[in-house]
Amino acid sequence: MQKLIAIANVVAWGGFWAFGYLALSARPEQSGQMVTAALLAAIGGAVGMLAFLWLVRHAEAKGYARRPNRADKRTEDSEIHGEVI
Repeated sequence: MQKLIAIANVVAWGGFWAFGYLALSARPEQSGQMVTAALLAAIGGAVGMLAFLWLVRHAEAKGYARRPNRADKRTEDSEIHGEVI
């Protein structure tokens, strides 16, 4: 499954860059082409971002990447550095 998501990630980002270029390089009188390319670029960017975030979460769950530094949930919220608030 992760290989399929990785392929979708690459294809989506490729579509984002290709259609983004087409949207930016379209002539002003070709507004239909510009809007269509911009929408396709936005869809490619959204799918690419979702696929990337899924891959990051999967890598953290499998141990391929370090987990981010976060506060320990086992400590009480009322104690900070050994002092009771």
